[in-house]
This record gives sequence, C-alpha cells and structure tokens, in this order.
Amino acid sequence: MSTPVRVILAEDEAIIRLDVKEILEEEGYQVVGETGRGDQAIELARELRPDLTILDIKMPGLDGLTAAKTIASERLSAVLILTAFSQHDLVEQAREAGALAYLVKPFQKSDLIPAMEMALGRHEQLLALERENNDLAERLEARKAIDRAKGRLMDEHGLSEAQSWRFLQTTAMNTRRKINDVAADVINGALVP
Repeated sequence: MSTPVRVILAEDEAIIRLDVKEILEEEGYQVVGETGRGDQAIELARELRPDLTILDIKMPGLDGLTAAKTIASERLSAVLILTAFSQHDLVEQAREAGALAYLVKPFQKSDLIPAMEMALGRHEQLLALERENNDLAERLEARKAIDRAKGRLMDEHGLSEAQSWRFLQTTAMNTRRKINDVAADVINGALVP
C-alpha cells in the first residue's frame, strides 16, 4: 500500500480551509499542516517537507505568490495556487513564482483532485530533470578530468592515448576508486605511472 500524499494547506479563510481539508481527507490525502499565513506556510513546508503545498494568493504575513516562489525555489514541494482571483496577470505571476497548477474558487472536488495530481506530476518531472541535469554535468566534468589526465600522461610520461586510458582504468579498478578520482590525482601530480 502506498503512503498518502502529504499536503500543507495555506488559506486565510478558515471555512474554506476546513472544506478543502475535508475533501482531501475523503480522497485519501493527508493534511500535515494548516495555516492562514504565507510566512507560516514556508515554515511548515521547510519543517514538514510535504508532497504538495496549496496556497491562497491573498494572505496575511506573506502573500501566496511570494510563499510559492520560496517553496518552489527551495524544492520543498509541488505548489498549487487556489484562489478567488482569475486575472491573467496573477496566473502569469503564479507560474513565474513556480506554481505548477492554478485553481480558481469556487471549485468542485472534480477540479481540485486533477489539479493536485497535475502539480504533483509536474513537480516529479522537474525533480527528475534536475537530477538528470546534475548527473550529466558530473559526467561531463569527469570526462574533462579524464581527458586532462590522459593528456598529462601522454605529454609528461610518453604514454600513448590507449596506454594512458589503460593506466587510469587499471588504477581505478585496483584501488576501487572512481576513474575521475584517479584522473584528479594524475592532474595534481599525486599519481604517476
């Protein structure tokens, strides 16, 4: 059985917050934090690390757009804006702040759940792309280090490119280290053939 999606709900109107919480719990979501303030929403997100934070735009303390920007930039959770305002400029500001879905009140349960699932899915895609990007950047740096190490072995020790590669590969296997760590030792002069 999968764990329920953990949600923080930030809405300054208590009756709406209660209604949304009831809908979410009926649908199997777990409301782990509630607040009527944007600044507290950020604190709760940092502390509780929910899967999703639902934010109203107009709240005391800090507005929902500013809270969304912080929550999204720190990758604390997916963000859904749930508000009575449908002006195009607010929708645009929400998108720029990192909101992954936008729902206008009054809403139906049949609108809320798909919007939440969309935000959660898009958040997971963003995290996966970020991980892939970081992995590619690490691989590129490793490739550069290996090429520099091979060049140094060829220039300073008279090895061919194939011999240089084999030296790096064999040393990495024998010492049970990553080849780019071995390459770094060759580059800084700590390792010679």
